[in-house]
Amino acid sequence: MSSSIHVTDLEAAINWWRERSPSVDGISAAPEVRALAEAYALLALSRATEIAADALKPQALDAWLAWYATTPDSPCIAICSTAQGDPVCKGCGRSFDEVQHWPALDPFEKRVIWHRITQEATAWRFNRYAERATR
Repeated sequence: MSSSIHVTDLEAAINWWRERSPSVDGISAAPEVRALAEAYALLALSRATEIAADALKPQALDAWLAWYATTPDSPCIAICSTAQGDPVCKGCGRSFDEVQHWPALDPFEKRVIWHRITQEATAWRFNRYAERATR
């Protein structure tokens, strides 16, 4: 896995900071928003969907990590079918290896997995047991 940040995570972080530090004059943005917006602009200019984490300036990385700290760490909904031998958990959508090594993964690796399982939307956390995902 690479240490990259998906455009949807940048958007989410920008919106989180905009809500947390709204513009006082309706024009200027908070420093964190500006730093993240610069990274977002680089993605738009290159027509890419991901940016390498090491391409972020320190202020943008700090702002992203502050947003990340407010997100759920694990997609687990306490229905783990990998414990029953399934290669992919029916509850959360992670592979056996992803479940097993989750505590050792860095934030970027975790977000790559979160993005994949969200896009697939086949795990029970996205349908039959969606109410468990809101806890």
